[in-house]
Amino acid sequence: MKDSIFAIRRTLQNYTNGGYVLIMVTVLAMIIANSPLASMYFSWWDVPVSLQIGSFNLFSHHGEPMTLMQFINDALMAIFFFSVGLEIKREVLVGELSSVKQALLPVIAAVGGIVLPILIFRMVAEGEDILRGSAIPMATDIAFSLGILSMLGRRVPIGLKIFLATLAVADDVGGILAIAIFYSGEIYFTYLLYAFGLLVVLLMGSKWHINSKMFYILIGIAVWFLFLNSGIHPTIAGVLVAFCVPAHPVMHTEKFINKIRDTVSRFPASENQESGETHILSKEQLNLLKCVESASDKVISPLQDLEDTLHPLINYLIIPLFAFANAGIALNGFDLSSVFQGVSLAIFLGLVLGKFFGIFSFTFIAIKMRWVSMPHGATWKTIAGVSALGGIGFTVSLFIANLSYGDMPGGELLLNQAKMGILLGSLLAGIIGYTLLNLFLPKHLSDEEL
Repeated sequence: MKDSIFAIRRTLQNYTNGGYVLIMVTVLAMIIANSPLASMYFSWWDVPVSLQIGSFNLFSHHGEPMTLMQFINDALMAIFFFSVGLEIKREVLVGELSSVKQALLPVIAAVGGIVLPILIFRMVAEGEDILRGSAIPMATDIAFSLGILSMLGRRVPIGLKIFLATLAVADDVGGILAIAIFYSGEIYFTYLLYAFGLLVVLLMGSKWHINSKMFYILIGIAVWFLFLNSGIHPTIAGVLVAFCVPAHPVMHTEKFINKIRDTVSRFPASENQESGETHILSKEQLNLLKCVESASDKVISPLQDLEDTLHPLINYLIIPLFAFANAGIALNGFDLSSVFQGVSLAIFLGLVLGKFFGIFSFTFIAIKMRWVSMPHGATWKTIAGVSALGGIGFTVSLFIANLSYGDMPGGELLLNQAKMGILLGSLLAGIIGYTLLNLFLPKHLSDEEL
């Protein structure tokens, strides 16, 4: 039990640290976008990107090279969604989504946090163009929300942290479905057919216990390229490839322990270990240590290995770069009154009110109907605080805003208004959530609650 709690805390800490970085780059993007460097900042994202292999450019869409902005949003974010897919698969197999009883409450809460924000958006927004962004306020940013939660330190019970993290994962599933269904263009079925053929190859590789990470990465890149040119958004390729990565290790833990014990028992002591001289391992010692290293690699499944490897890359490079590229809003000439109308207001209310009442009311109904029990260490007041934190949309909200308005003729104004609604809504949701939790969390927790 202690090992699983430690693993959960380590995962939460990864997201927490990433949340702090996100805050810094978002502020930096806003400052630069409204400074003398603004023209360079905005023009930089239109620079073409290519990876040329002969006459073939991997970073091209129907023969046209990607811009840097498209590379970030379509290529780097596919890696982010690949990581999300790995996380969802792990949670379904052995985590908080592995049983109906464990998964039911965060899934119900996530459904409430998806449905109500969309309804509020559609009630407030007017016009077919604006309604393209109905899915924008449905997202919860796991890094930002857990970053705010971590500011309260050891006062937060582990049950509440797990509830928020699992809710955000379930929320990601909704976001992925929305992107796949509503934000795809004209479908080119030939590309799609080839892509699904390669996905079948990956599934067969998993079934045949091919545990080479390079096998899944190289074929995954090909699947991504085919999706990019198929009309289905390429980030969906990341999720589908992740579902094909095997979660079973080559060597089980019992066999690993026995092998390590046997290897250690045969490890010879150095003759000069007490002489203080420079110690050079013998050939026999080196071979035995390499056996230990090889066994250690085999006991970690490709899914866990990739997830652990990608976390620093995503938390400290990909997501901050995405935020830096997309969060910059030029306020010069921006009509601040537009924040209180149209798409900005619809997103703002969806995040602040829709998320809060959606998550809290669905949680309340599920617990009162005795379908589920209250998370360990939580109260209704702290559930209210976490429900407010669910309104921190940011990363996925910005991503969906780009899909909704980025390529629309004359959509630049709508996109800027959407970004403003996301930033202000996420900021207020974070303040409300932190304030409620700071008021109602106990000043100290017992060791059992931590």
